[in-house]
Amino acid sequence: MNFLDDIFQRLTQKPDEPVLQETRDGRIVSVTRGELLAQIQSAREFFKKAGLKKGDRCALLAPNSIRWTAADLALMAEGVIVVPLYARQAPGELVGTMKDCTPALICCGDESLRQAVAEHWPEAPRICLLEEIFAAASSGVETAPVALGDEDPVTIIYTSGTSGEPKGVVLNVANVTFMLSCTNARLDALMGERRAPDRVFHYLPTCFAGSWILLLTCLTRNSVLTLSTDLTKLADELKLAAPDYFLNVPVLLERFRAGIEEQVRKIGGGAEIVYGLGKAAWSRRMANDAGPLEDVSLALARALVFRPIRKKIGPNLRALICGSAPLAKETQLFFLMLGLPVLQVYGLTETTAICTMDDPECVVAGKVGPAVPGIEMKLGPEDEILARGPNIFPGYWNRPKETVQAFLDGWFRTGDQGEVDHEGNWSIIGRVKNLIIPASGHNIAPEPIEEMLLRALPNAQQVMLVGNGRTHLAALVTGEVTRTQVEAVLEKTNAQLPHYKRVHAFHLCREPFSIENGLLTANGKLRRDAIAARYRQEIEAVYQKAS
Repeated sequence: MNFLDDIFQRLTQKPDEPVLQETRDGRIVSVTRGELLAQIQSAREFFKKAGLKKGDRCALLAPNSIRWTAADLALMAEGVIVVPLYARQAPGELVGTMKDCTPALICCGDESLRQAVAEHWPEAPRICLLEEIFAAASSGVETAPVALGDEDPVTIIYTSGTSGEPKGVVLNVANVTFMLSCTNARLDALMGERRAPDRVFHYLPTCFAGSWILLLTCLTRNSVLTLSTDLTKLADELKLAAPDYFLNVPVLLERFRAGIEEQVRKIGGGAEIVYGLGKAAWSRRMANDAGPLEDVSLALARALVFRPIRKKIGPNLRALICGSAPLAKETQLFFLMLGLPVLQVYGLTETTAICTMDDPECVVAGKVGPAVPGIEMKLGPEDEILARGPNIFPGYWNRPKETVQAFLDGWFRTGDQGEVDHEGNWSIIGRVKNLIIPASGHNIAPEPIEEMLLRALPNAQQVMLVGNGRTHLAALVTGEVTRTQVEAVLEKTNAQLPHYKRVHAFHLCREPFSIENGLLTANGKLRRDAIAARYRQEIEAVYQKAS
């Protein structure tokens, strides 16, 4: 049985039980399994009338919702290849992507988005709204998904395009079926044996691979998934959902951490003193240097400060799950100090989102866990991580040359630099393509240094290093920071680094890098080439001044 057959079978069982929820205006709106199945059937009838057939592509361009999920499942059940797109991207970029995959139909979440697409693409195929798809009630006749083989594609997910045009990653039935068995196994280990459904909260766009895999995982297990609809009310939505776990990106956990510590400072008094003593005791314990006094301080902090903070984040939380980029070790240890483990996941769209997952029984801070059983990983030239297994995509959409280049002797080239310890736990060092090679000839991964500077500059939004072929490294810094603050942080940070990794100059950028100005990808990664091109004159000026 493939993943889609499994989901449909589960939806027919216990039709009165809730399965999906949305947060709307401070309340939760839910659908049962039976109601979701009826929505899927209604959408399938719409798509059939629209003339879609197996192998066609359909662009799905809308924020997370119950209807988005129903449309996605309906399209796959008809054998249509879903192309999920990020609604916040510029219309011109969206149209460029859609022209690449040539959809037979475009589904938009709202009228303004439909108009924007139509203005940029007058010759576009039919553009419909989600509300049109679900306007008519279904016939009530439930049908199983069309027969799909393991090699049949179910989605094309476009990569972020940090150093070039986005490429469409084709994922097939076998890729997804295998990956859902892996995610379910890890969640079983986290949750243990229980009869109550998992309570899961989700705020990340389901058009991204990891986010989509979590959505499908929830539909293949006993879960109730709550979808966020307003990121500005994330804290309130978390309280409503009261989840057992939810998926995060490092930037949000960093903000959580900064917000918690700022709140403790504002409260001040005894709480701040106990917190400080407990944090210091925790650091010494992590360094295997704790004595009886530290044990007392830590016990007191756990009882009076740490546990209340954890309950405020989420009273039912078993763990936080984190992916998309490496998480700072200090942040992972911070949440563990509060009694809340962070389980890291590593992978790319081309690996069906996942290669490694932390084992809930053995989390090593600063690592992204071991390779998932059934997936092989090793280091190749320049310490690039190579992977192979049932999770590896069959190829890029209509790009045979790029597909060939993505493999080395049958192993997928991730483009990430890594390290692996004797227990098989992996660390991600940086991107091979992002390597900076200054005049000294050293290979420098910029990401760890950028993260160090960001942690030391709480008001900075982004830091990007430059220095290819130069005598030294320099940095572009965005956010509410002053030259004096940056100079002080560089002096302290450089003292911890070897000479060739030290940052000797910087430029303060007035405008933060964003998706809207084309300097961040859809999932928030730096578009380094675009940033370097935008600030070419400023970078030249920094080096001329330093020479």
